[in-house]
Amino acid sequence: MIRLRLTGGFLKPEQWVALHHIAGENSTGVIKITTRQTIQLHGVLKSKAKPTLKAFNQAGLSTLATCGDINRNVICSAHPKQSRVHEQVFNIANEISDMLLPKTKGYYEIWLDAEKIADTQIEEDLLYQNRYMPRKFKIAIAIPPNNDVDVLANDLGLIAIVEDDELKGFNIAIGGGMSTTHGNPNHYARLASTIGFVDTKEKLLKAVYEMLTIQRDYGNRSDRKLARLKYTVDRLGLDWWRAELEKRCGFALEDERPFTFTRRKDYYGWEQNHEGLWYYTLFVENGRVTDSQAVALKTALLEIAQTAKANFRFTCNQNVIVSDIKPGDKPVIGEILERFQLTAHTRKSSTVRANSMACVALNTCALALAESQRYLPGLIDKIEPLLAKHGLEEEELIIRMTGCPNGCARPYNAEIAFVGTALGKYNMHVGGDRLGLRLNKLYKESLVEEQILAELDTMFASFKSKRKPGETIGDFLHNEYCN
Repeated sequence: MIRLRLTGGFLKPEQWVALHHIAGENSTGVIKITTRQTIQLHGVLKSKAKPTLKAFNQAGLSTLATCGDINRNVICSAHPKQSRVHEQVFNIANEISDMLLPKTKGYYEIWLDAEKIADTQIEEDLLYQNRYMPRKFKIAIAIPPNNDVDVLANDLGLIAIVEDDELKGFNIAIGGGMSTTHGNPNHYARLASTIGFVDTKEKLLKAVYEMLTIQRDYGNRSDRKLARLKYTVDRLGLDWWRAELEKRCGFALEDERPFTFTRRKDYYGWEQNHEGLWYYTLFVENGRVTDSQAVALKTALLEIAQTAKANFRFTCNQNVIVSDIKPGDKPVIGEILERFQLTAHTRKSSTVRANSMACVALNTCALALAESQRYLPGLIDKIEPLLAKHGLEEEELIIRMTGCPNGCARPYNAEIAFVGTALGKYNMHVGGDRLGLRLNKLYKESLVEEQILAELDTMFASFKSKRKPGETIGDFLHNEYCN
């Protein structure tokens, strides 16, 4: 597997064309949109690894620092319609990403045939030093009112505070993370906790940098299961973290500013931002960009890219936004979308399917215990009639599935989630909230499909008969099944 570093999930049209051909020549051909707003290629043979990385570099793309004990891809709210300050926040995400890149030249020497540095020269990296991080480090930036990035599921969550279309600063939340281990209560999912607010970009960059240095110095290096920031936060406490961060930054954090999330989803279809540019968000089931009998998605997106009239943005829900389209170019892009039936494909996707998400799992991921992205679409086929049976077709239910407990599809803050335990068996978690502000709880273990559908049928019937005005399925399940 080879993964790109795409801050905020942004790709130029010429880069999409290059990606299309690289995927076809060097991998399975499927372009996989990840839950962290970037692209993965699978099935890359060892002999193709170096040519693939070289081809990406020639297209202005990089795979540097996309895996390992390091800061990973910095994600941020995807849709420019979200706010007039979207571009400002996107640029800050890029600055954070660049600031936290490793300084080693090894990547360029090994993969890009760069000239080797002199044997006597010692590389200096003030951030990662000679040891990197105890474990991977993930950063997300959200722009309320849409929590499309699941901001509290990250080691470091930054929440933009916008007043009267002006960016006032960021709340800083620490200690989120989804990975768990079956049967090990000491290895748990956690949502990030807010420790304060900063009012300038300079303070934000300093705070982010020093947050990594604290985790670098105090994170657990003896047990990788307990090495993520969430465990360091719980071991040392929020008060300690705030005090240590203020000491290293040289300034005090302000108290958290108020904000409100009202949704956690993508804006499907056509939307226009404040500058008059147009955006079309396509539903891409589980992020798999390929041509199928149902829809020639990969071919259509290549044709769009070849017009050079649209950029591409990836969402944290594994969808693609055909973006930044000038009003005069909208008919051209619209004709391609219609001709390849991509608009119909997006419109006909049910609400529960459009909100669903799955990780790669079997047969691609070596950590997987069960199927996920190949199985969830078929399971949704059987869940849809159950929702219709109880008159809940339009309910904005969020269902997620993973093939193991590591949580790549962020299952633990879904309203309903299925986490693989063995082939064909899943733990069922229920009771997360609609906005990503509450974890769900384990309900039953190692269910097979028949049991899953029976449980859902009972839950939907109970929800339909007992729900309070405005109550979501997640809130209902939390009150009825988790207490």
